[in-house]
Amino acid sequence: MKLTLLVDIVGAGLMTGGIYALVALGLNLQYGLMRVLNVAHGEFLMIGAYLTYSLHTAWGVHPLLTLLITGPAAFVAGLVLHRLLYARVVAESESREALESRSLLLSFGLLFVLQNTALLLWSADLKGYSYLSTPFHVLGTVFPANRLVAACVALGLSVGFYLVLQRNLMGKAVRALMQEPEGAQLVGINISRLHGLCFGIGIAMSAVTGSLVSMLFELTPFMGLPYTVTALVVVILGGLGNVMGSLLGGLLLGLVETASVYLVASDIRIIASYAVLSLILVLKPSGLFGR
Repeated sequence: MKLTLLVDIVGAGLMTGGIYALVALGLNLQYGLMRVLNVAHGEFLMIGAYLTYSLHTAWGVHPLLTLLITGPAAFVAGLVLHRLLYARVVAESESREALESRSLLLSFGLLFVLQNTALLLWSADLKGYSYLSTPFHVLGTVFPANRLVAACVALGLSVGFYLVLQRNLMGKAVRALMQEPEGAQLVGINISRLHGLCFGIGIAMSAVTGSLVSMLFELTPFMGLPYTVTALVVVILGGLGNVMGSLLGGLLLGLVETASVYLVASDIRIIASYAVLSLILVLKPSGLFGR
């Protein structure tokens, strides 16, 4: 394999994987911590992308600066949704299986609400804008500068969140709740409050990922669901409740998909993704980095 092709595959794979990692971290907080299966997770990515598009095209706000708006706004929206909807589902579910099924049905309804809201506000026409479309040369290979910036920001946020979980008191509480829910309650951790915070942070991560994605691709009200599926693949690949696993799993999936596109065919990306998921479920159901 030529060096330029190898650099192209690895570089493009890591850029894609960085985006996957950030959106998967948010879903892992919801599903890994709370067992809330939120299939509307990608719709918040779509809303974040449209907000960045509107702020940039209508008001001239720099796309990266919109992260300071979409992130906090999505966090507050996540807190409200958890308080009004998901907290009650969590409290009234008598088992983990009941919680997963009820949250799945609830999030399906939320998915259609958000999709149709986007249709009303922005229509079904493709939207987009040009940002940092200049080429960036690395070892004879050309990468779009906007993809490089988006990947660096996504990876930076992902690693930063992981470090917070490792060193911050709230992060220790989150890790305790992921590893031993009953023990976390016994030592006085406020489960309900922590669930709300993590749900809001997960929604904020999805919206911020959408802001970054808006710099790369055209937008449609139906763009969210594929990202939800990809995030779920990454969560299962990295291990349920494993934050570092989501980060590494996202990068690995990005590399696998990119290599399959470069070496086999451009339309095999989805097949490669589901093949990885199937292999993990058969060979190691707890995930590559799960216990």
